[in-house]
Amino acid sequence: MELNRRNFFKSAAAGAAFLPSFNILGDDAVAPDKRPIGPKDDQLNIAMIGFGAEGKVLGGSLARIPGIRVRAVCDIWKFQLNEARTYFEPYGMKDVALYEDYREMLDKEDKNIDAVVIATPDWMHCEHTCACLRAGKHVYCEKEMSNHLEQAAEMVRCQRETGKLLQIGHQRRSNPRYRHVFEKVVPQMLGRVTHAYAQWNRTLAGFTKHKHPPKPDVLMKYGYENAEQYFNWRWFHKYGGGSMVDLGSHQIDLFFWAWGVPPKSVTAIGGKDVFDPPRETYDNVMCLYEFEMPDGKVNRAYYQVVSSNGRGGFYEQFMGENATATIAEISACGNEVQRELRTGGTPLLEWQKFIDAGLILPIREPVKADDENKKNNIVVDTRPSRQARGNPIAVELNKPAHMPHLENFFAAVRHGEKLNCPAELAYESAVAVLAANRAVEERKTIYFKPEDFKVV
Repeated sequence: MELNRRNFFKSAAAGAAFLPSFNILGDDAVAPDKRPIGPKDDQLNIAMIGFGAEGKVLGGSLARIPGIRVRAVCDIWKFQLNEARTYFEPYGMKDVALYEDYREMLDKEDKNIDAVVIATPDWMHCEHTCACLRAGKHVYCEKEMSNHLEQAAEMVRCQRETGKLLQIGHQRRSNPRYRHVFEKVVPQMLGRVTHAYAQWNRTLAGFTKHKHPPKPDVLMKYGYENAEQYFNWRWFHKYGGGSMVDLGSHQIDLFFWAWGVPPKSVTAIGGKDVFDPPRETYDNVMCLYEFEMPDGKVNRAYYQVVSSNGRGGFYEQFMGENATATIAEISACGNEVQRELRTGGTPLLEWQKFIDAGLILPIREPVKADDENKKNNIVVDTRPSRQARGNPIAVELNKPAHMPHLENFFAAVRHGEKLNCPAELAYESAVAVLAANRAVEERKTIYFKPEDFKVV
């Protein structure tokens, strides 16, 4: 498909001027008839493989990006295909072709699509991605690349072989809040970042079920023995990698971003404690990564994922000698930079310069706790380090969380913009994440070599 680039830049600028604000928690915050559509010669035609929960999240963003049109959707479950038929109609896409088999879709829609968005279970990512790349399509594939490292490596090789673009869905890499923190706040405000912490705690109600699951013969045709495996694929070794791969992939990737090097080791413990009887993959993992920096110093990052209790939710924290940055994909869960209060720490006058430079926002109201304690004659234990109140991060995201990452992908397809998460980069974090599960299984520390993070 030939794109008129000069007209694209004009239309993109015009479209951006009318883009509404979106709430990160809701994909239906804007009336569909307000959606800007680019002119025909700037349009990219997209196919989707997988229209489950994640597919719908991505579809909600696709439908709002100017000049993007969903032409075909593939899913092995007829129920989800019917949802896709009606899902895109309010956005002016009433001719979406529906397919059960992705091979038939690629064959029949070859001349109608420019790129494919893949949101299938992890075990199918390699097969779907490589088939689409070899069919001449650019690919956006959800993370994790695969639940098997050799398949993740094959995706990298296939991308090199075909020369097509492959973006992996670590969407924080394109989130303007995270880019602001890692490109400005961390290097300018934190000093040496010695430690990092991240968690994703959530409560699972149980296994997903549905009144009208795919028919048994369809499930068998596509590699599932029963509906339980199909709906809850994350808890079976063949299909997924449990909580560590499902959730930890997003956050372990940020340790790489913060320090710019892969880890030297991972130590982990975990269990299968939520379900009775236990499932095949781990539902809770606690792990410690060590990162050796170019100067020989070692930084450490702790990560935990818990599936039996949602206390604290999810967030990431980067602890430097001068300050700590706490961030989360939803700002209500993490959104501050907290100054260290100690002799030789950053003085208030210097802190003000970061507010003036737009890195952080002023604290909106003073803390009254010390005054209240004195008034009520309460003695406070002063042995712990005093904590300054955190300043909010100065950048907010007011659109769906996946939308900037998709926009980056389409900008790369249209006019060569650099991908924020190409396959080689995502492969590095896949090595570290899958190794954590292995460390739990083997009950030992896994040590990495630099070549472990490269695909040859």
